[in-house]
Amino acid sequence: MRAALICLDKPDHLHIRLETRSAHLGYIEATGVVEMAGPFLNPEGQMTGSLVVLNVENLAAAKDWAANDPYALAGLFSSVTITEWKKVIG
Repeated sequence: MRAALICLDKPDHLHIRLETRSAHLGYIEATGVVEMAGPFLNPEGQMTGSLVVLNVENLAAAKDWAANDPYALAGLFSSVTITEWKKVIG
């Protein structure tokens, strides 16, 4: 199943995102369950959150993945929404 993670950064936490970006990208590569991902941007072009689409067995696996993401471990996010997602186009 696919799960969409919508993660919003805490205000004024861009430095945390930048400091942990390498670990986050390494986690994505190592786990092999991310189909697509990218940051949300504010009008100035700064990263303010993330959209991540996972291909996992169930929502519990998606929640586990999200909890172990280096961004989450560093306390970057103000909120994380995880929901089942169905790919229709693309």
